[in-house]
Amino acid sequence: MTFTTRTPRIVAARRLQRRKDRDQTGRFLAEGPQAVREALAAGVVLELFGTDAALTRHGDLALQAPQVSPVDEEALTALTETVQPQGLVAVCEQLDVTLREALAKQPRLVAVVAEIRDPGNAGTVLRTADAAGASAVIFAGDAVDPYNGKCVRASAGSLFHVDVVRTGLAVVDDLRAAGLQTLATSGYGADDLDSLLDDGALAGPTAWIFGSEAHGLPRDVLDAADRRVRVPIYGGAESLNLAAAAAICLYASARAQR
Repeated sequence: MTFTTRTPRIVAARRLQRRKDRDQTGRFLAEGPQAVREALAAGVVLELFGTDAALTRHGDLALQAPQVSPVDEEALTALTETVQPQGLVAVCEQLDVTLREALAKQPRLVAVVAEIRDPGNAGTVLRTADAAGASAVIFAGDAVDPYNGKCVRASAGSLFHVDVVRTGLAVVDDLRAAGLQTLATSGYGADDLDSLLDDGALAGPTAWIFGSEAHGLPRDVLDAADRRVRVPIYGGAESLNLAAAAAICLYASARAQR
């Protein structure tokens, strides 16, 4: 049997494109073979939808899925948000861990995104944090949903590799209690990233805290952090994109720690 847009399970899965329904069910959609492969490896796939052509092409993934449901092209299009869908969509369980659980693992590098709203930036920070060897990415305060479709796609599978934490803004004391120095990024920070690298200050366990491009970090988070750090700009650019700044800072720590 091939599912259509009117099939109840397709209707239910489509609702997961809304945050309200993701929050209520604890589920989300992962689109495309790369994301599906990583979700299967993480053991969070509940059901795999695919066109006949895609299920044949990616038979190894279909064999790993606990439930496989063939869909027609119209149903597949309804489940996806990309212009050229790749034929596979998985319904997955959300992977959140608590802040306590993440910090109990004694991470050496953590990224905190405080009240950032852009899902593309959030997903890119997830991907960069994973690449730099960070153990956890903490979505603090009124931040974008990490299971937003655009965020999942931008993470390129890294969503399934790091501890994902959603918590309130007051995280600095918990991070510090776990042995992490807390570095808040700011264009007006008193500390220069190059100076911290030269001084060896980045060699220890570190939590980098990033704010939204539009508003930066809330004042109470800036004040609570151990240091306020700026990325030096040597040319005429006014500022850096959030994801670019995060990459520079996280890789600076990764290099110092190694």
